[in-house]
Amino acid sequence: MAQSAQKSGAAGSSTFSGSDSRRYNYFEAAGRRATVYEDVTVDVQPDPRRHLLQGWIMSFADGTPSYSEDATVIKCSDWHVYRAPDQEWERTHFQRQSHIENTIKMVVDNARAAGAPDRFDKNWVSVLENHLGALKHAEFGIGIALTKAQRDGVTQMVNNTMLTNSSYKYRLAQDITLYLGDIGLDIDIDGDAGKKTWLEDEAWQGVRKAVEAIMAATDYIEVYFAVNVVYEALVGELFRSGFIMRAGAAHNDYVTPAVVSAAESDYQRNLANTVSLLSMLNGDAEHGDANKAIMQGWLKTHLPLCTGAAEQLQAVWGIEDNDDLDFGSVFADAKDKFRSILSAIDVNLPEGTSL
Repeated sequence: MAQSAQKSGAAGSSTFSGSDSRRYNYFEAAGRRATVYEDVTVDVQPDPRRHLLQGWIMSFADGTPSYSEDATVIKCSDWHVYRAPDQEWERTHFQRQSHIENTIKMVVDNARAAGAPDRFDKNWVSVLENHLGALKHAEFGIGIALTKAQRDGVTQMVNNTMLTNSSYKYRLAQDITLYLGDIGLDIDIDGDAGKKTWLEDEAWQGVRKAVEAIMAATDYIEVYFAVNVVYEALVGELFRSGFIMRAGAAHNDYVTPAVVSAAESDYQRNLANTVSLLSMLNGDAEHGDANKAIMQGWLKTHLPLCTGAAEQLQAVWGIEDNDDLDFGSVFADAKDKFRSILSAIDVNLPEGTSL
């Protein structure tokens, strides 16, 4: 008890970075001065290795600390160095989500008022209710995986970047649901078709398998890696940008690409955050080489699932009679994007693996 009281007293009397500052910052800012993002994010989550010198006040029933570096096999000399490039925190996140939602509502309302859904090609309407409807289930599954993963992050900066990522996935799933319901007031849309396609259509079973493998992963860095390095590049962006956004115009549909386009902006933000975090981990002087080897192991699990998922989705491209929308060229672009991401985080394909 005396030793615990001594540690508690030491925590209150220690000199930290910024102890003599009126700004009350106990961290080193990444730039010349702390940003608002840093002020409201860095050190918000306690850490016994920094300021919680008396140890964890509460733990789980089995003795596991509230947050543990053992929640991932990845090691880092200092997790607190990480800063998300988008510097998103609660207020800015809600502002951006609100802006996107208001924009989508304006686009859809104006399109409906102009009678745009009535001009969609009939076969394209079937694509929307079945395959866009199936996409919302994939997006929701990825959102669940990221929500679970963020809880284990050992710093608020890591937690924030994963939690905002999951929020974007939920928003897209919701956007698709509401959009199909809205245009269903003007044209005949089967609201249950997407679920049936997701569960039964052979073209989507590879995607289901890839998403469920990510949801089953227990290492939170593996989940983040699998989502933004592998799945999004080879499957998610492939279908959203490489099919829905490119094929819409050929079927008199300018509305759906506008609804889906926000997700591509989301991914660029999430990818920048991911590359920054993983580059930090792989550049760690003490643990970097071991971290790279671990990520290569994750590639052995998730790369075949995601390439297989993409190849099965080729059947959806087969619905198209647009010669300019060739699956082979779209998939080649996706693989190039994937290789560039691996290069950015300094991870090589596992030996014997090819694309």
